[in-house]
Amino acid sequence: MFLFIGFGVVLACVFGSFIASGGAIGPLLASMPFELITILGAAIGSFVMANSLVDLKHIPAGIKQVLKGPRFARADYIDLLNLLFQLLKSMHAKGYMAIESHVEEPENSTIFTSFPKIKSDEQTRDLVCDYLRLIGMNVDDPVQFEEAISRELKKNIQEEMHLPHALQTLSDALPALGIVAAVLGVIKTMASISKPPVILGEMIAGALVGTFLGVLLAYGVVAPIAARLGGIVGEDACYHRIIRSVLVAHLQGSAPQISIEIGRKDIPSHCMPRFQELEKAMTSSTATA
Repeated sequence: MFLFIGFGVVLACVFGSFIASGGAIGPLLASMPFELITILGAAIGSFVMANSLVDLKHIPAGIKQVLKGPRFARADYIDLLNLLFQLLKSMHAKGYMAIESHVEEPENSTIFTSFPKIKSDEQTRDLVCDYLRLIGMNVDDPVQFEEAISRELKKNIQEEMHLPHALQTLSDALPALGIVAAVLGVIKTMASISKPPVILGEMIAGALVGTFLGVLLAYGVVAPIAARLGGIVGEDACYHRIIRSVLVAHLQGSAPQISIEIGRKDIPSHCMPRFQELEKAMTSSTATA
């Protein structure tokens, strides 16, 4: 929603102020289609050249992220901490064997079934199970464990950040592509130098539209989208860092409730549940189980 509101404000202010100040919109509209074909065509071609097929396949998901915002809300963080609490509580009371079946077959786990969104999220589910499995394999050094999970989290966010970085690179290139379109317009104008000044003036105005569109698309459209997508990726990454915080605290000898509280403190402030809210959710889940 805010994406469209912001885009509308950009267009209204740029074109509205131009018209209000007495600018002739006719030459702008007449030249815009051809200039857009030049700029956007070159931009799409260079974007395809600069990225692999795997990266290009992420574009639809990236657009969806920008439109919908972060994947995880307060309820999702509560569910994740609740899931980890149930697993750690069972392991704390009866050892790793008590949760081995849940870790090895999360699709059939009664604990995971209580949290359907996590169960269907392959990346989150596998991250929880893989590192609980490591704990079951006697990887009990908190430093070694934290280093291992941190490397995977870093790899994941680097892969997720590729599209925002690619869009930012495209944004940096768009003003130059606008100049390319403008230069082509100047060449066309110089080839008609014998025509009357009125016609030459319109041709020069049309050529400058290329520079205008390149700058507008770069700083008014693509750069904000790249920044928004990067912010969403960074916020979503906090969700998986909670798993690291909780499991490292567990290996350091903290009780399940303490480990969960340590994880809660790592949640972004606007999504962080209150202590009482989380405790109530965990108590209710335990009673149901």
